[in-house]
Amino acid sequence: MVSSTALIYDEEMMNYKLLWDDPECAIEVPERLSCSYKRLHHYELVKRCVQLPVREATEEEITLVHSPDYLKVVKSTQTMDVEELKRTSKNYIAAYFHQNSYRCAKLSLGGTLQLVDAVMSGDVRNGMALIRPPGHHSQRSQSNGFCVFNNVAVAAEYAKDKYNLQRILIVDWDVHHGQGIQYIFEDDPSVLYFSWHRYEHGSFWPNLRESDYDSIGKGKGTGYNINLPWNQIGMGNADYIAAFFHVLLPLAFEFNPELVLVSAGYDSGIGDPEGRMCATPECFSHLTHLLMPLAGGKLCMILEGGYHLRSLAESVSMTVRTLLGDPVPKLSGEMTPCYSALESIQNARHVHAPYWKCLLHDETRLLQDISTKGLSAAAPSHVDASIVDEFLESHMKKILHPTPCISTCVVAPEGHTHTQLAGVQVEESILSKEQAGAAISVFNQEDLNNESLLISVGKMLNALDKLVSRQTKNCITLSPNASLSTAVAIQHVLHLGAERVFCVIIGDMDTKPKLTNDGKTLLLTVSGDKTPERINSHHETFLKWEERPGEGSSFFYALFRFILPLAYSYQPDLIILATSSNRSIGTKDIALINSLLQGLAEGAFISIVPENEVETIEVLSNVLVNCTSAMHFGPYLPPSEECMQNLKEELAVMQTEWRMLQCLAN
Repeated sequence: MVSSTALIYDEEMMNYKLLWDDPECAIEVPERLSCSYKRLHHYELVKRCVQLPVREATEEEITLVHSPDYLKVVKSTQTMDVEELKRTSKNYIAAYFHQNSYRCAKLSLGGTLQLVDAVMSGDVRNGMALIRPPGHHSQRSQSNGFCVFNNVAVAAEYAKDKYNLQRILIVDWDVHHGQGIQYIFEDDPSVLYFSWHRYEHGSFWPNLRESDYDSIGKGKGTGYNINLPWNQIGMGNADYIAAFFHVLLPLAFEFNPELVLVSAGYDSGIGDPEGRMCATPECFSHLTHLLMPLAGGKLCMILEGGYHLRSLAESVSMTVRTLLGDPVPKLSGEMTPCYSALESIQNARHVHAPYWKCLLHDETRLLQDISTKGLSAAAPSHVDASIVDEFLESHMKKILHPTPCISTCVVAPEGHTHTQLAGVQVEESILSKEQAGAAISVFNQEDLNNESLLISVGKMLNALDKLVSRQTKNCITLSPNASLSTAVAIQHVLHLGAERVFCVIIGDMDTKPKLTNDGKTLLLTVSGDKTPERINSHHETFLKWEERPGEGSSFFYALFRFILPLAYSYQPDLIILATSSNRSIGTKDIALINSLLQGLAEGAFISIVPENEVETIEVLSNVLVNCTSAMHFGPYLPPSEECMQNLKEELAVMQTEWRMLQCLAN
């Protein structure tokens, strides 16, 4: 199995800079690359990546998107003096040229295409291109916003042409709208383009009406252009994660791309003088993690903006850590999206509802009277870089912890052969049969003479000790009684001092866990049966969801609309996911929820499975050991009206307490 991450970097791309005084362009400096690469070295990430050689893009590749006349202009800058360069630059908006711009732009684009080739050929699983100049603003015949060639747009056309791809997702998390990508693909249904961007009702650069939520594409491409405008500054972790859950991911999973390209601009991060947003570096770890199950893991990150050097470098590093499969750090801050973010989310969902089956049963309304409309845009204020540097220095030390030496601990019956994977350690030590019996007796006296169960529970208790103390990253327990093991597991981790335990039960369990009323547990049951009476108010919830027989599943929508927002609201420090043989969702759905929930609790995760579920065990072993496993989870179907009604009923109860569930501005 491919398990490597590519890194594209060549210091030659720093060999151009602004040669005259221009305050608008002065922030785009060579150090953007060098500081990012240096920080990757600091975290010892460079040596863990596959470093690919960078080549120049050919003229044929450049003209997949750009006009021959524009190529001729860029090419001619190689022999210009400073005054000629200045005059040529003034023909475009927020652009500048240098004698080395053409060479560096060819390397920037060529490096991007090298990454696409490596990922598509299977030489690597995913990768990051640290390149310069950026690209998402450049258009067919125009340089724009520091961009020369549109690296991501050319990469999409290149991938379609060379690999015969039919569906490519482009995610643009730069703080500026990538209007160049939008213009190139706005009538093309083979490319789904998503951009969030600082907008402030058109008062923020590039000041375009077509950057608003209602620009959704043209002709056959209608519905394939998703704009999420931020109408105020200060958007943070909760706003970005909510945008993914409630807008991007449901549509992206229905689209089911064959390749994901990210215009990875980190001016949307904390401290950036352009964005003036508040997302901390680990937020980009979570965004990356949420994209990794798409396209069988074929994910290419392409650097765009980012102008606070420390914030940029830390955010790039967090992205690469996640691509490599390291535990995702806990998100900081309260998980409550702001009102302005909810307004933008609501309007984006509303205008796209007619074009996406997963939104078919949505009840949305358009907000005409936006709360921020009519307010004058705040004048840009100075961002004290040193204060941000000091914050990031202490913040990164708080959120980064050593990765456990053991990836996955497995509790399995004697002679079990379905967990022979690198990174798996089979648990042989038993806490003691007496302690196992004492734990079981709280729930069931009849099973105290069941030798197999006593051994299984004893081993599981020992594995849980290692999980809570972070000696191991995650755990799989193959149990002769998954229901009882789940109840015992909850009881034991609470005894060990776990403060917030999120337990997801898939199917029907005979043994009822003993839950606390102090917020230390949150229990979600997903079942095809009628939901029982709610006992623990906002800390116990039931989702009635049953998949229709046939190809595909609609469970992805429940994941993004309900389960993950609930989990991110709760911010657990340990996750227990238990499955029974009597369940209403399939093995791929269970694998997907296992994969995505690993983004929480720094990956501290135990999956409890009936020991006779051979297929489930094999799949979960791969997912837990290789959280970036190249597994294809699709195809995806729209949820049934009955499932949607069940979902709406639970939302009505739970969203008053857990605010990440909200996607409407009321």
